[in-house]
Parts: sequence; structure tokens; C-alpha cells
Amino acid sequence: MEKTVRLNDGTEIPVIGLGLFRSDGENEAEQAIRYAYEAGYRLFDTASYYHNEEAVGRGLKMLGVPREELFVTTKIWTDEQRSGDIEGALDRSLRKLQLDYVDMYMIHWPVRECFDQVWEEMVRLQGTGKVKTIGVCNCSIAYLKKIMEISEVLPAVNQIECHPAYFERDTVAFCQENHIAVEAYAPLGRCKYLNHPVLVRLAEKYGKSEAQIMLRWEVQKGLIVIPKSTKQHRIEANADIFDFSLEQEDMEAVDGMNEFRRVIDLDPKTMDI
Repeated sequence: MEKTVRLNDGTEIPVIGLGLFRSDGENEAEQAIRYAYEAGYRLFDTASYYHNEEAVGRGLKMLGVPREELFVTTKIWTDEQRSGDIEGALDRSLRKLQLDYVDMYMIHWPVRECFDQVWEEMVRLQGTGKVKTIGVCNCSIAYLKKIMEISEVLPAVNQIECHPAYFERDTVAFCQENHIAVEAYAPLGRCKYLNHPVLVRLAEKYGKSEAQIMLRWEVQKGLIVIPKSTKQHRIEANADIFDFSLEQEDMEAVDGMNEFRRVIDLDPKTMDI
């Protein structure tokens, strides 16, 4: 399996990256970035809402590697969208990250009253050199169809909660049919399902951990995954999923875990979804 995916705008993105949500302890993000880079990660995912862009910027700079080796994502939060100053929000993120550009800039949550205008501004920013690729997060099919109505430019990525216990089949299928890559956040379900009998059985069968089974299932579904961890051994283990494949019957067994049960703290119903 290839370790990168070509997006609809021609950009190459790694299949696995490091999620940096809640990596806000002292030197936590910096150390996690170092561990991840040494384990082969090149995709690093943060957001203004995470309040750790400065730490992420320090961690990336401390690597001392050519900028083009890295794929850095950040996101614009809801109040920044409502302000109308989309470029100002991006510029603040760039200063904190100590970068001239981000590889991907994303709408973190869609805001109904300004969604059209924000997307149009995202498209404009892609032409400034400050942003290589633009995407969305937490977007339903209805929001994606709205973009299709107002713009010729589709998101390259839709980042959504996705793990065996919560898999939006219709949304994933719609994205893939329309060449929008799906990126799974909370791909391990915040470790709430690691003792599920299906995962335990498959972990024993393949000689892998339950977490590795989950991540392998997702990448075989064609998803990009951004598991979050600050522990070196877990970061390394999460990346060790490319030396085996799940058989079709085992993919279907994991499919059967789907309960449409979210693990995120934020309620989409209160976030204008």
C-alpha cells in the first residue's frame, strides 16, 4: 500500500499523520513531533482551537529539516470565521507556527451563516502562496453539496470523526465518489474500544495490537488517519501498519462494530452541522 495519497488538486498527502489535539503540556508537542518524525511521520495536524500552534511551530523548527519534507495542517475556528477576517486568522496561525505557508488550511467546523463567504475566501487564499491545499472538517453531505453549488473548487479533504464504532458510510462514500479524500480524526475512538472482542481476536490473529488493527482497517477503507499520542512507543506502533493486510472477512468483522457512537467532546448539533 502506498504511504501517500494524491488529492484532487494534485497535492500528495501522507496516509498517516500525527494529531496534535490536546498536546499542550510543557514540551509535549515538541517531543511528540520529534518522536513522530523519527518514526517516519511527515504529516502534522494542529488548529488554532488547540492553542498549541506556537509549540507545534517550535517542534517543527527544532527538527531542522527542509520545509518541503513536512506536511503541516492547521484550521480556522468558528469565531474567526464569523469575524470575516479569514486571512488575518491564517496570518496569525502562520506567525505562531513560524511558517511562510501551510500545506493544508481547513474550516474546522462549518458556520451556517457565513459558510459560503468563508469557502470563497479559502479558495482565494489558496492562490496567495500561503496555503497549498484547502479542506473542511466535520462537513455533512449537505455542506459538501453547498460547496458544489457555489464554487468550482472542491475541498481536497473532509476531516471527520471516524473509527470502527463510528463510521459514516454515506458521507465517506459521497466524498470518495467526488474525489474528496476522507481524513479520520479520533481514528482509535480515543481508545474506548480496544478491548472489543473483534479487535482482540484479530490482534491475536495478525500479531498486531488492537490499535494497529483499527488503523489498518481505516487505511484499507481508503482513509487518511491522524492518531494522537504523545508517547514514543505508541507513536511508533501507530505507524507500524504497512507490513500486513486485513483479509476481507476480517474487514467485514470490523465493519460490524459500527454503532454510530461518537467519542468527540463537541456536539455537532450545537456546531451548526
